[in-house]
Order: sequence, then structure tokens, then C-alpha cells
Amino acid sequence: MKKAVSVLTKVDMKKKSKENSLLNTAFEFFTTKGFSKTSITDIAGKAGVGKGTFYLYFKDKYDIRRKLIAGKSAQVMTIAAYALSQQREAMSFEDKFIFLIDNIINQLDENKSLLNFISKNLSWGLFMQALSTPSEQETVFRDEYFRLLEESERPIRDPELMLFMIVELVSATCYSAILYREPVTLDKLKPELYRTIRGIISQFSEK
Repeated sequence: MKKAVSVLTKVDMKKKSKENSLLNTAFEFFTTKGFSKTSITDIAGKAGVGKGTFYLYFKDKYDIRRKLIAGKSAQVMTIAAYALSQQREAMSFEDKFIFLIDNIINQLDENKSLLNFISKNLSWGLFMQALSTPSEQETVFRDEYFRLLEESERPIRDPELMLFMIVELVSATCYSAILYREPVTLDKLKPELYRTIRGIISQFSEK
């Protein structure tokens, strides 16, 4: 029995390795060659697997892009949540929330190819997935978000709507500031953005 379990583990690890190779290769092509100019043959060939193997893991090119967006977004949110968990100084709910947002923005500023890739898709849907049916990576973000709500000095009314408004605000304003420094640089945008976020949180905080 132990031998069977060991063999099964090796098979699973091999499958996961192939899936990761396909994902990493697709990300490289999508961010350099472009999604429309990348074929499944390109991805499978560079990953060192047959085209038929690709379809064992993904339905089509759109499916692998969707999973890449979800996975890359989860990584960004997880890194931010972990960074917050390492903070030892006392912080208010608003300060913690803005810490998370600032960390995410900084990650995207440092990795503009990633920003370009997920910018149109880093939206409410991904945050809802991370909160409702999280993957192993997304669990960290979900747990941190709900912990913040529990520790808030004042109860938050309709926290999902509040998160939706903040996510859409950040997504809409930071893309141009990071990539094109328009209408202002990111450094000039941040103080105004965070002031607005504090205002949104205040509106949703029960008196």
C-alpha cells in the first residue's frame, strides 16, 4: 500500500510539473509575443510536451490565459497579505487596508509586464473568487481580509460592496499612472488615492 501511495505521489508531481511548465511558457509568450500571436503549438513545443498533452490540462488558449490571470493575481494578493502579517506595529483598519493596496500597487509597478497582462482582468471577479472559493494561494488573502474585518474598530457595512468600489478605483487609476505617468506620476497619485480610499472606508463604517 505504501508503495502505491508513493507511485501515485510521483505521478501527481509529474502532472503538476507539466502543468506548471505549460503555464510558465504561456505567460512568457503572452507577455512577449502577445496573446493573439501565440498558438497552442508554440506553447506546447516550448514546454516540451505534445499538443495533445496541452488539452489534458486546458480547454483552449483562453482557458490557460484565464488560469494564468487568476494564479498571478493570487500571487500578488498573497505576497501583500503575508507582508501585512509580518508588521508588528499597531495599525488601524484603514492603515492595514491601505498597506495591502500599497503593496499590491508596488508589486505591479516593479513588474510592468505582469501589470499589462492582468490589468484588464484584475477586477471584482478575481477578488470574489479569492474570497469565496479560494485556491491554496488565495486562502492567505481571504483569511487576512476576513481577519481585518473582524479586527476593525467599527463594523463594516456591506464589506463586499466596499471592496468592489476600492478594487475598481485602484484598477482604474493606477494603470496609466504606472505605465505612462499620466495624468500624474504614481508618487503624486498615491496620497490622493489613499485619501479617497479612507473616505470610502469611512462611509461604510458603522457609527
